[in-house]
Amino acid sequence: MDSLLEYFPVVLYVLGIILLVILIILGIKLIKTVNQTNAILEDAYNKTKSLNGLFHAIDAITDSLSSISDSIVGNLTAIIGKVFHRKTRKMKENEEDE
Repeated sequence: MDSLLEYFPVVLYVLGIILLVILIILGIKLIKTVNQTNAILEDAYNKTKSLNGLFHAIDAITDSLSSISDSIVGNLTAIIGKVFHRKTRKMKENEEDE
């Protein structure tokens, strides 16, 4: 029993040292992985930043086409509204004349 009390702390210290070494190795690998991920993200950010001009041009073209189509639809709606409004006026005038 006395010999077990002498060896038990030694075994715990050895296991603690092994665990500490493993955690240090995992920490170093994690730091390397984070650095590689940062490099990849910076590269992707720079590539998307170079495409911002293209996206702005597409947005401007889309806005201009949208405004043109809105004005065309507005004018057509106004013309159709006037045509149908005239028919109802004529029908009302005919009913009043009779």
